Amino acid sequence: MSILNYEKRYDEILTNIEKVRVSVNQHQIIKIVAVSKSVESREISEMYNIGQRAFGENKVQALKQKTIELESLPIEWHFIGRLQTNKINALIDLNPSLMHSCSSLELAKEIDKRLKIKGRTLDALLQINSAKEEQKAGVMPETALDIYDEIISTCSNINLKGVMSIGAYTDKQKVIKESFEKTYAIYEELKTRDAKYCSMGMSSDYELAVECGANMLRIGSILFH
Repeated sequence: MSILNYEKRYDEILTNIEKVRVSVNQHQIIKIVAVSKSVESREISEMYNIGQRAFGENKVQALKQKTIELESLPIEWHFIGRLQTNKINALIDLNPSLMHSCSSLELAKEIDKRLKIKGRTLDALLQINSAKEEQKAGVMPETALDIYDEIISTCSNINLKGVMSIGAYTDKQKVIKESFEKTYAIYEELKTRDAKYCSMGMSSDYELAVECGANMLRIGSILFH
């Protein structure tokens, strides 16, 4: 896709977001994380040149490769994938701006242990399985507040910045909306713990996510293809 086409698509998405945002919350600032897992560094560079700054990768090795290839650009890298324990050290070394997928207390404790050894800290979001689907990672909504508090109190090298969830895997808008609303309700509770981000909404449901209060969107396929 040419830069001109990227720019047109990008503007369309921003316009769609703005329409919903204004109707729901005029004071909301919404951040787009461009999910770049299926594109090459050249395409990321082109998207950067039209104004996009935050990009998300779901595999540590791919994040490492693109970080090296694009080191001349001050890109804000996000890690959005499921993290295997044998990749924790590699992710810490890459120092992403934000990890979206802290999916359990056990994982948080393991990450924190490695962070302490390396003398590093990591900003992260607690992943919530708000749709309660077996194929998804994340904590159950009923336990999310307690786990968030326990990570704060026991994992001093992890800085929790809010929550992340993936909308329900269904074509039923009502069901997707319910899963988003559940996540947002938890986020609202966590604002007293300085939660900053409610990351939900992807290419297929980002407008609905904004309607439900998301202030961070993970958009990939409709940006790049």
